Amino acid sequence: MPNLISVAVFKPIRERLFHSVALVACVLLSLAANLSAATAAHWIVGNQPARLVNGTPVLFRVTTPTPVRTLLGNWLGHEIAFSFDASHKSWFALAGISLETKRGAYPIQLHAETFAGEAISFEKKILVQRQRYPRVLLKVPARYTAPSAEEQRQIEQDKETKAEAFRTLSPGREWKGSFAPPVNADISDVFGVERVFNGSVVSTHQGLDFRVPSGTSVAAVNSGHVLLARPLFFEGNCVVIDHGQGLLTLYLHLSKFSVKEGDEVIKGQPIGLSGGTGRATGPHLHLAVRWQGVYLDPAVMLKLKLP
Repeated sequence: MPNLISVAVFKPIRERLFHSVALVACVLLSLAANLSAATAAHWIVGNQPARLVNGTPVLFRVTTPTPVRTLLGNWLGHEIAFSFDASHKSWFALAGISLETKRGAYPIQLHAETFAGEAISFEKKILVQRQRYPRVLLKVPARYTAPSAEEQRQIEQDKETKAEAFRTLSPGREWKGSFAPPVNADISDVFGVERVFNGSVVSTHQGLDFRVPSGTSVAAVNSGHVLLARPLFFEGNCVVIDHGQGLLTLYLHLSKFSVKEGDEVIKGQPIGLSGGTGRATGPHLHLAVRWQGVYLDPAVMLKLKLP
């Protein structure tokens, strides 16, 4: 009889103990899962514009799970150097997507070092849509589609000049804040258009054209230094500004230079007068944006809200 009482008394106690242990285990597992999710959630990666397509510049903003000393990224085969924005307590960097990039989700890989010297990493896939660009037919003087032997030598020399200049880019960021239009004028031709010159020569329009008459003052779209300021066969009188970290802006077909190579310029500073020099169908300003060897849509760059 006493044994039966013991079993009757202790059986419900064992059952309650078992359920309590199981409950504690579930709570601990739940807390661990929530902690893991919270740690991952503390990495916040945003992009502007929200919809990305081939040919688009992009501003990345990153919030790290803990304060870090440095932040570097890799995306689409390009190294990205981030700067810290104290007002937003986040990191930012400009990047871009080439015209040839196909639709897909491409991972951005982030590598940071904390102030304690710990290395932390994170990866997120960024969706890129495919944008189709139109084709137009244009007529230009025959020398620009069938250059003479002497003109061909000049074209080859121009290629070497540009290649040499593009190899000497500034590693540090020189631009600050949003980019401003170089002129106050309507757009006459957009980025990405496939052009057929004289029915035979196919070329992609890698910039943005502003409808301005000759002699219109052209301003630097942001701060930097003048990398090139000289006449080129296709580009005409051309100014190239180095804004740092592989970011350049190019101003083509000018009638006059207001700066020389090596000059430091600030946003809004006059750099020349518009014209119709080089391979142009008439007076206008061609603005191009080049980032780490990739040409990007200037119209999108001018709309980005940058720190």
